[in-house]
Amino acid sequence: MRLNTYCSLSLIGSILLLTEAGCENRRHPTPVEPKPEKSESTTSASANTSTNTSDMGKFTIDKLPWGKMPDGREVLLFTITGPGGERVRLTNYGAYIVSVEMPDRSGKLDNITLGFDNLDAYLKHTAHFGGAIGRFGNRIAKGKFTLDGKEFSLPINNGPNHLHGGPKGFDHQLWMAEEVEQPNAAGVKFTYVSKDGEEGYPGTMTATATYWLTKENELRVDYTATTDKNTVVNLTNHAYWNLAGAGKGDILKHELMLASDQYLAVDENLIPTGAMVDVKESALDFSASKPIGAGVDEMKRQGARGIDYCYVLRNQSGGLALAARVKDPSSGRVLEILTDQPGVQLYTGNFLDGSPINGGFQQHAAFCLETQHYPDSPNHPEFPSTVLKPGDTFTSTTVHKFSAE
Repeated sequence: MRLNTYCSLSLIGSILLLTEAGCENRRHPTPVEPKPEKSESTTSASANTSTNTSDMGKFTIDKLPWGKMPDGREVLLFTITGPGGERVRLTNYGAYIVSVEMPDRSGKLDNITLGFDNLDAYLKHTAHFGGAIGRFGNRIAKGKFTLDGKEFSLPINNGPNHLHGGPKGFDHQLWMAEEVEQPNAAGVKFTYVSKDGEEGYPGTMTATATYWLTKENELRVDYTATTDKNTVVNLTNHAYWNLAGAGKGDILKHELMLASDQYLAVDENLIPTGAMVDVKESALDFSASKPIGAGVDEMKRQGARGIDYCYVLRNQSGGLALAARVKDPSSGRVLEILTDQPGVQLYTGNFLDGSPINGGFQQHAAFCLETQHYPDSPNHPEFPSTVLKPGDTFTSTTVHKFSAE
């Protein structure tokens, strides 16, 4: 199978400069990483970290110790503040997005993503709030796939299936961290080395997830991965969004448009059958903007808990393009998502049930739009390939652009 990753791109300020390289087998060349700040701002997870603020023009990054792993390793909390007071908090445990504060139509800042204010809650929760998901995001049927004639068995952690890299996936690991900068953005680059055989996957994989806050109120996430053996990869982030503010009711009145005309049909265990179904005139049709609740209500009438489907994006070129637009009428906040991935999973918080372990959030308190390759791709040769080979570099970019109307 071919490696179906895409060509490199960069984003400076509000201008997205897209270069679609004609590389063999549509592989990405290794991207040019921003230079990390000099001095004590560059850290690793094992470094002795005291409170530290780095000033990058109108951006600041605060770094604080945030507790310790059960084995004693120190965890860090990073706070990136932009020129207008916009703020993103991140931690190197699981490369989690802890909070995102963006203005509403009156300029009032609110945190609009579900998360916690302490490390202990992240160590215990089960909802993947804002975590970096890998080695393979979404489901793999029965936790098995065959690569190069050999069958690999992965942990089963979602009914009969493997989900989000397993019970010890990337969002349960401690990543190395370093602060990085560009002329109109500041961020944190997280790096994790997943050893050969971890959670059943072949090859030692080095993955990076770099989160950027830009002057245009964008949260950009750049991923890379390399390996020393043939393996599979599907990296994404599992942020839960409520544009009215985390904890401020449900998202059923949010208006959603998806740049998609098809979704992947699934079986009773949410594994793709291989068929791509037209969304037209169905509960899953968001090709034109409509309230999320309209689709959720129809799915519930059909016996489902809500929506949990992977949509086939119109753009399959490998270039950065609009995947979704969401607006909260009450606050005026708008989220536009651009990606170079072929699919996006829409999940409407169906299994949030008010349990304390997951923050007490109720069903449909947030939505997820996880940009990714298709679920169970290793078992579907007709899908875009997720195979990564030595010498190749997987790269992917997703941009979350915030505004208000």
